[in-house]
Amino acid sequence: MEKYRTEEDTLGPVQIPVDALWGAQTERSRHNFATGVKMPLEIIKALLQIKKAAAIANKKERSMAAEKADLIVVAIDRLLALDDAELRKDFPLVVYQTGSGTQTNMNVNEVVAHMAAKINAEIEILPNDDVNHGQSSNDIFPTAMNITAAVAVVRLEEAVQHLIEQLDQKQKQYWNVVKIGRTHLQDATPLTFGQEISGWKSALEHDLEYLKELNSTLSELAMGGTAVGTGLNAAPHFSSIIAAQMSEVYHFEFTADSNKFYGLAHHSGLNVVHGAIKTLASDLMKIANDIRFLGSGPRAGYGELKLPANEPGSSIMPGKVNPTQAEALTMAAVRVMANDAAIDLAASQGNFEMNVYKPVIISSFLESTTLLEGTIRSFADLMIAGLEVNAERMEELVNHSLMTVTALSPHIGYHDSAKIAQQAEKDGTTLKEAALKSGKVTAEQFDQWVVPIEMTNYDK
Repeated sequence: MEKYRTEEDTLGPVQIPVDALWGAQTERSRHNFATGVKMPLEIIKALLQIKKAAAIANKKERSMAAEKADLIVVAIDRLLALDDAELRKDFPLVVYQTGSGTQTNMNVNEVVAHMAAKINAEIEILPNDDVNHGQSSNDIFPTAMNITAAVAVVRLEEAVQHLIEQLDQKQKQYWNVVKIGRTHLQDATPLTFGQEISGWKSALEHDLEYLKELNSTLSELAMGGTAVGTGLNAAPHFSSIIAAQMSEVYHFEFTADSNKFYGLAHHSGLNVVHGAIKTLASDLMKIANDIRFLGSGPRAGYGELKLPANEPGSSIMPGKVNPTQAEALTMAAVRVMANDAAIDLAASQGNFEMNVYKPVIISSFLESTTLLEGTIRSFADLMIAGLEVNAERMEELVNHSLMTVTALSPHIGYHDSAKIAQQAEKDGTTLKEAALKSGKVTAEQFDQWVVPIEMTNYDK
């Protein structure tokens, strides 16, 4: 049987597993809120880093005894040195708890206090009075939200850049490979596959720029606002010291020079940045769908691309290859779009001095960045890197296309060109045969005017 110890909080005694580093408030939350995913460890680590910086700030501002501040720092360093599996053991709380993240903040306070007691029991470290000194859940949790989100976006940017580089290689490799264009799912004039790829690459370059431009809005930290934004019980330079420390730890320029009432009550920055992530997801879905449709077949589809065979595609059909990386990426994109709706709604909620949907906002945000970062890298390495063209199929479709008739239009007019295309479709002949039959074009003129590669205006 599991052994327990008894601790008390303001509501009375609580039985806690004897080896747990958490305390009474964590234990209550563990039982009161038992549904859903665990609070992301990125948030836990950020809260630990902020509390470490807070202890240093309180020491500098002489609002806490040096021996207490130093012990808190040592205890937090001990926790941050743990691997994720070990760290998770003492941070069991879920996302769906109080909307301010208070229980998770108290979980961190209690664990740090108990770790400090294990290191040096002679110096009493209290969760609320010491570890939480100068802080409120209302300002430290949104501070952790912005920090983890900003760092996650930087990692996502790196993944997007990696995919751009892979596409750039394919663009150069297939720059002069002619294929048929398609608009409205109908045949259109030719382009090169390199040109088509360049459109995909440019979309991602724009998305990357949007992320970089918008991510700076996450640099504003709510730290120092305490309960309602007034900064009650925080030392004068407390927040600026923490912001400087966070900038050093996370290699991102954070600032405490912000409106604290905004920082507690609004999450506009997270909302707008996730909007750019949703835009990225939309473009990724378009690109992945284009690739998997162009690779459909190999004999009953478009068949223009040869997709890498990463694993057997079917449990019943031998030899089948499926566009699994595209499917994983598009599913991740769907999840990101759903998360954007959740964040949008959550950012509009909460009353008066505080938004109380904080945990679901940051959980959704981090899920989006994690999903896209991973699936983008896999898509780049396991789909794009091994992608090849079926040049014969591309040439066949170009030669059988009726829309190359567009090259005749400047010479014989739109009307006569349309009649030639329609006649070729009706008779089931090639465009050249129909053109010659019309008497409007000679064989020499046709070969001179209808040159697919020149129709693409590609830069040699």
